[in-house]
Amino acid sequence: MPGRVFLDANVLVHAQDAGAAKKQRVSREIIARLSSSDDGVISTQVLQEFYVAVTRKLGVPPLAAKGILKTFAVFETVQVSPALIQEAVDCSILNQLSFWDALILAAAAAAGCGVVLSEDLKPGQEILGVKVQNPFG
Repeated sequence: MPGRVFLDANVLVHAQDAGAAKKQRVSREIIARLSSSDDGVISTQVLQEFYVAVTRKLGVPPLAAKGILKTFAVFETVQVSPALIQEAVDCSILNQLSFWDALILAAAAAAGCGVVLSEDLKPGQEILGVKVQNPFG
């Protein structure tokens, strides 16, 4: 994974999911590699989605989830802004994506990422100059 890499929330969530051992291992390896290389990027949307997913779906206690969120400070974090939302709306319409997926891609593009790691988007597609890769597939 050369260059800057954007992590979708599902990659971070799988790192906490003991019920999916293979995905957990892969996610943790990716997070460790990108943490040490300073090439990892997330967004405020990813942080929000992570918190909701781990507390609701995985049953992680809220304060524990908050503590895990603090560890993601090693990644550059794209702030979702009104301009980024406008870009995501356009991306959503033009590429027939959900708004949330388009916002991930718009944030990745804004940060200059060449790759977004996600299991929710179609692997291999390139949108806004960002290539989608499924790290679990």
